[in-house]
Amino acid sequence: MTTSAGRRQRPGLAWAAPAALFFLVFGIVPIAAVVYLSLTRWDGLGTPQWIGLNNWRALANDADALHSIRITLLLTLLCWMIQTPLSMMIGVWAAGPQRNRAILSTLFFLPLLLSTAAIALVWLALLDPNFGLAHNLGGLVGVPDGNFLGDPHRALLSVAFVITWQFVPFHTLIYQAATRQIPHTLYESAALDGAATVRQFFSVTLPQLRNTVIASSVLIVVGSLTYFESILLLTNGGPGTATRVLPLHMYIKGFVGFDMGYASVLAVLLVLIGTLLSVLIVRTTGYHRMGSQREGL
Repeated sequence: MTTSAGRRQRPGLAWAAPAALFFLVFGIVPIAAVVYLSLTRWDGLGTPQWIGLNNWRALANDADALHSIRITLLLTLLCWMIQTPLSMMIGVWAAGPQRNRAILSTLFFLPLLLSTAAIALVWLALLDPNFGLAHNLGGLVGVPDGNFLGDPHRALLSVAFVITWQFVPFHTLIYQAATRQIPHTLYESAALDGAATVRQFFSVTLPQLRNTVIASSVLIVVGSLTYFESILLLTNGGPGTATRVLPLHMYIKGFVGFDMGYASVLAVLLVLIGTLLSVLIVRTTGYHRMGSQREGL
C-alpha cells in the first residue's frame, strides 16, 4: 500500500528532476571536465596528455597565482564593504512613499541595462588622465594628476568603484523587494513606543533584512570571484600586477600562454574558493536554520 507520505514525495522528486538534470549537465559535468583537464597537459588544440598532479605542484611555485588570490580576496572584501550599505540604503529608500521615487529609482537602475564591456569602456574614457573627467575632477578627491588607473595604490579602488556602480542597482532591487515585505504593523508598534525613523531602521528594518543581507552577501562574494571583463578592459591586470585577479590570471595562462591544463587548475581553485566562502557565510550566520520572519508564517 502506498502511504500518503509516499504519494507526496513522488511528485516532489518529479518536479525537482528538470532542475537537477539542468544542474547536472551545466554544472557538475563541466566541473568534472575541468578537474580532468587540470591533470593533463593541453594547449587547447591537440589531445590532452595525462600528467597527473604536475600542474597542481606547479601552483605552489606560482607567485603570480598566490598574488592573484590575495588581490581577488581583497577585491571581494572591498566590493562587499561598499555595495552592502549602499544597496541597503537605496533599497530601503526606494521602498518608501517619497515623491518622484519611481523616476529616481529608474535612474538608479539604469546600469542594469548596460553590458559589462560597455560600462568598462565608458569608465575607461571617463578615468583617462589626459582627456577624461579624471583630468578635470581628480583634484577634488586628492588626485591632481587624475591618474586613477595607472597608480598601483588607486587602481584596485578604481576597479572596485566601477564594479560597485554596475552592481549596486541589482542588490538595491533585492533590498527594495525585501523591505516591502516587512509588516507595517511592526513600524506602527515602534512608532507607538516613541521610536523615530532612525530608531525604526535599526530596531525593525535591519533585523527583518537579516536574511536578505546574507543572501546578498553570498551573491556579492561569489560574483566578485568572477569579475573579468571589467578588469581586462580597465587595467588588463595592471599597473604591473596590481589588479591581476585570479580569473584574469587564469585567462592569461590559458588563452595567452596556451597552457589549458594549468589554467584548469586555477579554474578548479576558483570554484573551491567560491564554494568555501559561500558555505562559510551560510554556516557562520546560521542562515540554513532561518525560517520566515513574517507574522503568521
